[in-house]
Formats: sequence, structure tokens, C-alpha cells
Amino acid sequence: MSALQSTIEAAWNDRTLLKSAETQAAIREIVALLDAGEYRVAEQGPDGNWITHEWIKKAIVLYFPIQEMQTIEVGPFEFHDKIPLKNGYAEKGVRVVPQALARYGAFIEKGAILMPSYVNIGAWVGSGTMVDTWATVGSCAQIGRNVHLAGGVGIGGVLEPPQATPTIIEDDCFIGSRCIVVEGVRIGREAVLGANVVLTQSTHIIDVTGPEPVTLKGFVPPRSVVIPGAYTKQFPAGNYQVSCALIIGERKESTDKKVSLNDALREYNVAV
Repeated sequence: MSALQSTIEAAWNDRTLLKSAETQAAIREIVALLDAGEYRVAEQGPDGNWITHEWIKKAIVLYFPIQEMQTIEVGPFEFHDKIPLKNGYAEKGVRVVPQALARYGAFIEKGAILMPSYVNIGAWVGSGTMVDTWATVGSCAQIGRNVHLAGGVGIGGVLEPPQATPTIIEDDCFIGSRCIVVEGVRIGREAVLGANVVLTQSTHIIDVTGPEPVTLKGFVPPRSVVIPGAYTKQFPAGNYQVSCALIIGERKESTDKKVSLNDALREYNVAV
């Protein structure tokens, strides 16, 4: 790993090295290891914090300029791109419904299910997770095990800058229909997001379960139940409502990890 890292760091600082066969081989080896799940862009440490491997993200960025455009034919469909499609799903033990696409360099763990959806290079999708219809998993996003990304969910990709933490959905989360989670926001394990929650690094995530509101940004605590909300903000032209996310409670122990989103929210008398 140290030799590969040194090669990537050198090429990152001097792009003329991309012409070197050794550099190109190192870049392609890293992407192959990502595809096989032997490397990850980000990993959770024993203290629960996530560590981003900047040099691996750099390798992904450097992969694009050394790749040639090619025509990819899948039955009657034709694509024209630099990155090949992932394949060999039967051997990998992954269920892939027609119209689901994953790029080479993304890792899909055995037991995951891809409905018609899209998973980008550098992403990691855990076992037991369903990427539901028209959901997208952006570059380098980390999706844990037993997660449900419901229909139309958008998980943003974070490639640059290299030091930026990717968007992370931890184990056993339920992300409701049409939710958007981008810019490296992290969703703690077993959290439930109601339909249409939109989270960026600047979105106010307001815990309203206590006597006073507590505002967070960029992180949803584990087991939180979250719905869309709004707060009043003053502008020169007057007061207007700004979108936010409201933490209305905590997932109860009685709620099974496989429970539907409706059941989880029904405990708090919230309809979706």
C-alpha cells in the first residue's frame, strides 16, 4: 500500500507522470482493489469516527485522464464512456434488476440488491442493502449493511477536494423516498429519514425532542427519526421559511430493523 500511495501522491503533484506505465498500472490496480472491496475510500475506526483515505480518492480522479473513451454495448443499449460497467454479479452474489447500473470501481457486497438504480465509482454498498428504484449512489459514497435507500433517493458523490469526507449512510438506516443526502453528510446507524428530507452541510438539523431546540449540521445521530421541516429566517426583503430537518424522536427498541418507514414514523404520529 505504501508504494502505491507514494506513486499516486507523486502523480497528483506532477501530472506528467500520468504518461508513465508504472503510474498507470498503480492507478488501475487501486481501482481494481476498490472494485473487489479490498480497498475503501473511507472506513470507520474503532472510536466510531470515519477516516477518509485521500490518496485513494486522488487515484480515482487520476483514473479518468488515463482512460480512453469506448463504446459499451449491452443488448440494444449503447453507452460511450471512459469507465467500464461492473460485471460478474452472479459470482459476487448480488441481485441486479434490469436497468440497474454500477460503474467499475464501485464495490457491491454479497447479498445487496440493486433495483433499477445507479452506483458510481468508488462507492461501497453493504450486504443486505437495497438500492431501490431510481435511487443513485454517488462517487465514493459509503452505504452500510442492511440499509434501505427508497425510491428516488439521491446520495451525493464527493470526489474533490480529496480531503473531503464522502457521504456516509451507516448500517441499518432507512432513507425515505426522494430524500437527498449530499456534501459528505453522515447518517448515524439505524436512523430513519422520512420522505423528502434534504440534507447538505449547511442544512439545519434541529432536535425538537427536548424543551429547547438543538441544532446540528452535517450529522444525524444514530437511531434518530427525522422529517422535513422549516424555520423562519429574516432577509432584507422580509421573513421567509427555510427548509430544515427535524429530529422528532428516537427509533424505539420495539421497532424491528426491517420495519417499514411508515411504521417507524407512525410511532410518532407522523404520516408520510
